[in-house]
Amino acid sequence: MNPIAEKFMEAGARKAADLKHRQTINFNIGKYNAKVPEGKAQFTDVMTARERAKNIKWRAIENLDQQLETFELQFTARGGKVIWAQNSDEACAEILKICREKKCRSVVKSKSMATEEIHLNEFLETNDIESIETDLGEYIQQLDGEAPYHIVTPAMHKSKEDVAKLFAEKLGTNPKATPQELTQVARKILREKYTQAEIGITGANFILADIGGVAITENEGNGRLSTAFPKTHIVIVGIEKVLPSFQDLALFWPLLSAFGTGQQVTVYNSIISGPRQANETDGPDEMIVILLDNGRTNLLKNPATRESLYCIRCGACLNACPVYKNIGGHSYGTTYSGPIGKVLTPHLKDLDEYKHLSYASSLCGNCTEVCPVRINLHELLLENRAESVTQGLAPFGERVAWKIWKQVSLHRGLMNQGKAKIKSWMIHQFMKSWTQNRGDLHFPEKSFNQLWKEKKSR
Repeated sequence: MNPIAEKFMEAGARKAADLKHRQTINFNIGKYNAKVPEGKAQFTDVMTARERAKNIKWRAIENLDQQLETFELQFTARGGKVIWAQNSDEACAEILKICREKKCRSVVKSKSMATEEIHLNEFLETNDIESIETDLGEYIQQLDGEAPYHIVTPAMHKSKEDVAKLFAEKLGTNPKATPQELTQVARKILREKYTQAEIGITGANFILADIGGVAITENEGNGRLSTAFPKTHIVIVGIEKVLPSFQDLALFWPLLSAFGTGQQVTVYNSIISGPRQANETDGPDEMIVILLDNGRTNLLKNPATRESLYCIRCGACLNACPVYKNIGGHSYGTTYSGPIGKVLTPHLKDLDEYKHLSYASSLCGNCTEVCPVRINLHELLLENRAESVTQGLAPFGERVAWKIWKQVSLHRGLMNQGKAKIKSWMIHQFMKSWTQNRGDLHFPEKSFNQLWKEKKSR
């Protein structure tokens, strides 16, 4: 087992035994489960809405090159700049170049999983540039020195008591402060940061090809402040986030909010189509969009896995996954956790090092059931497993054991031979990778086939 897989297994086992963690997560996901039906109620036929959304994303991804070129043409026509980054190193290098040109000492960041993916905060700090998370959940995680726990709710694993203790340690607040009081403290600190920062950095929920626009949806207003106060606005967005038309937002924004937070629509929804124009009074002087590949074309070139690029990052599959609810988001050791993370990460990084994630699933299909764009997540997990085997990444002993098992399973005579104790012993010797984290297998003295024959012969 490679070190990354070992670390995952150790972290997962440790977190699964943490009853306090399980209680906090079940409480928070329980609140989410209670709200989602209210968000879904706005749709006359939610299944039809989901199918329409999947078809729109299918069209966007199948014509991704054309959609992105159209976006670039429209966006640059209004004075914006587009940078294409093949990987995280290129994206970080471009951002650093911009920061140095602007003599930037601090940036404010709106919540963005793409920036987490390229580890932007750490990169900027090593170059003596302060990077402040302005989303409250992200700010809490930054104060604690942790990565986001969840795609949508970064501090889901923390109780209000945990946050109060953290603020007391880091900011000197009252250890018994209420969530409302803690929010006011964070607001006061962050409002000053908005006015001081030279650059604002955001992600994008969607990029709109036909108008060359960037769509951002949020609940706190920090995204709008990060894009309006600083003189330079940088957007870092995965190439798969494109939608053909701004009219598609009428479907995607309600779907994202309903499945992501249980709202009918989030509080702040913005479309930004370039820097401040001559007839406008606010907005940045310069706006740059960095289109990030970082392994996404690995998924794109494979027709079987391409469907995973439809994801709109609502986090519904994480909340539905029994594995995620037991081991938590940090155990995965990756930017994207839960079912979608297990599908994406082996292709965004390295299949050999991260194939273990695709095996960490019950294959119950609940992730597919709740996905707003109906990605067949459990089937894609099986596709990842199959791909790792066809590429010869499975251990030699495991490959031999499964070949023997296949041959025996296809021949009833072989299945019926031998004593139960001997067969049980053999399966534990040859299938150690299967039985290592599962209960022991015990063959019955007689198979169903043998029992059936005995009954029919009476």
